Amino acid sequence: ARKSMCLLTNDGTLPLAPKGKIAVIGPNAAIARLGGYSAPPRQSVSLLDGVRALVGGGATIVHAQGVFITQSEDRSQDEVLLGDPEKNRALIDEAVEVARGADTIILAIGDTEQTSREGFSKNHLGDRTTLDLLGEQNALFDALHALGKPIVIAAINGRPPSWPTVMAKANAVLECWYPGQEGGTAMAEALFGRINPGAKLPVTVVREVGQVPFYYNRKPSTQRGYLFAETAPLFPFGHGLSYTRFEVSAPRLSAAKIGIAGSVGVEVDVANIGQRAGDEVVQLYVRDQVSSVARPVMELKGFERVTLAPGERRTLRFTLGPDAFALWDVDMREVVEPGLFTIMAGPSSAQLKSAILEIA
Repeated sequence: ARKSMCLLTNDGTLPLAPKGKIAVIGPNAAIARLGGYSAPPRQSVSLLDGVRALVGGGATIVHAQGVFITQSEDRSQDEVLLGDPEKNRALIDEAVEVARGADTIILAIGDTEQTSREGFSKNHLGDRTTLDLLGEQNALFDALHALGKPIVIAAINGRPPSWPTVMAKANAVLECWYPGQEGGTAMAEALFGRINPGAKLPVTVVREVGQVPFYYNRKPSTQRGYLFAETAPLFPFGHGLSYTRFEVSAPRLSAAKIGIAGSVGVEVDVANIGQRAGDEVVQLYVRDQVSSVARPVMELKGFERVTLAPGERRTLRFTLGPDAFALWDVDMREVVEPGLFTIMAGPSSAQLKSAILEIA
């Protein structure tokens, strides 16, 4: 769970200090979301449990439900009924009053096992036409945001967080997914800086449903743009922040030119240039500049997660062989075609430095 915490945004509000009055609010604050295919555990730790245990007597913790996303917690139930809007509005008013005297708000929002699930039969559906928050959660966020207090989001969800309003206004967003039985402990440790979030997104997060499908390894003919919306995703594949800062070098190749059956070594330096220990995930991508069939604009070919102390620098080494450059040609043969390849490295698919390799 600790390794899976992914920091999406942060204006410096995180990590929190365990002092003052902290409001822990939201439909996913006091329940441990484990996902639809999990058995009932003997014990579990919610975010609220984790925060209370971590801060001890150092801070006053207050709590409110905020809204109910769904009317039932029965994950096997076929019909899904969203929370009653009128009752949710009353709960929002209650949450605002609870948070009014707080110094900081932690808002736990996202999904239930009913709103993010597999549709395995004609009467047990799982697909949705909207990707945004359900059950008046946006209204809850807006009401709390209007208080003018720092508001930190703990995203506890089973699908990518395409929540543009929340992402634009929240002071920080920690993507927690469904973190398991001890998830509340890990979430609290990440929010208060006992651990440093180091995970990266394994998906591309779109801004709205009209951008679907959206792949980091798209074909060159796609994503030319939209009339009234941005082309870029909300968060790119491989994105993830930290409480420290890292510097990733351009890749260095062991050879500028190799044969079609050859391999090339790639070295990438990564340095922690911040004040905290932390993890960075260095990602290695390849692009075939010209090919006989359409290929993705980039393909992930390797990655490595490293833990570095402040001021520490490390050289990571990768090897790219024929399988990293091969394609299936028009005759359905797996071949390596001669030409130029761009070798790219960086902390995400959107922050890359490159070197050129020739295959002849």
